[in-house]
Amino acid sequence: MSQIRSVIQGTGSYLPEKILTNADLEKMVDTSDEWIVQRSGIRSRHIAAEDETTADLAIHAARKALEASGFAAERIDGVIVATTTPDQTFPAVAVKVQAALGIPPGLAFDVQAVCTGFVYALTVADNFIKTGGAKRILVIGAEKMSSIVNWEDRTTCVLFADGAGAVVLEAQETDGQGILSTHLYADGTLRDFLYTDGGPSSTGAAGHIIMQGREVFKYAVNHMADIVGEVLEHNDVSAETLDWLVPHQANLRIIESTAKKLDLSMGKVVVTLDHHGNTSAASIPLALDEAVRDGRIKRGNLLLFEALGGGLTWGAALARY
Repeated sequence: MSQIRSVIQGTGSYLPEKILTNADLEKMVDTSDEWIVQRSGIRSRHIAAEDETTADLAIHAARKALEASGFAAERIDGVIVATTTPDQTFPAVAVKVQAALGIPPGLAFDVQAVCTGFVYALTVADNFIKTGGAKRILVIGAEKMSSIVNWEDRTTCVLFADGAGAVVLEAQETDGQGILSTHLYADGTLRDFLYTDGGPSSTGAAGHIIMQGREVFKYAVNHMADIVGEVLEHNDVSAETLDWLVPHQANLRIIESTAKKLDLSMGKVVVTLDHHGNTSAASIPLALDEAVRDGRIKRGNLLLFEALGGGLTWGAALARY
């Protein structure tokens, strides 16, 4: 039975020019390539220029997504940006994207759920489309995580990076394509496992990332296992029918654990963290765009997105591309 669904009509991404390798980090803090790779799987990451903002990254990715979709900016009804590193406390990054691309007046706002941000933003956009509030929405995950990293903290500075990814969603009447379901969670009692030690109403500054790595890892493994099971059960599909797992790119061991839970070969998992690092809300759309453009992900493929971030927040979405 056909129904209105949100179909991904185009993807785009952008990575800053500067590449910071593990060898570079060895010169900055007490760490080693072996230590970083063993604990995270990351070998290099992109870092934005000092005068390059989150909005700049988002605009580049959005332009590519629009080009891939074939839609002119005038046909977009709204912009939703997932970010935890906005240029300013206000206005939203989304309104800067809207203005830069010439998108007409309509909905434009940011969503903040840290690393789960893109799944949250995708869910919000999907609900606007399903309820008839918009026909086409540009959804972006964009982060300049380097701006809130303490570059003297070897446990976090080796993990986070900068970039942006975007998708154009369009309302279509379809019997199988598009976003099939989304699932969102948060548990504020776990907020002290991953946070920044600042903010506008507390210190007046953005602060730096503080993370209890072991605790985050434990909850990530458990919550990702639970939520992927929930997604499959909700849609009455088996793991064998999945074509690709497109996970948040935080830690290779977490990704491998989720794939094992699904009994999914790593050959069906999109992994980009080795050269992207953890780009928070940008990581899923960055990985998606890379796999679409290199031909791995094809039309008709069944995709599972999943992520966990500070809050703690976690979420997943099932979509047929």
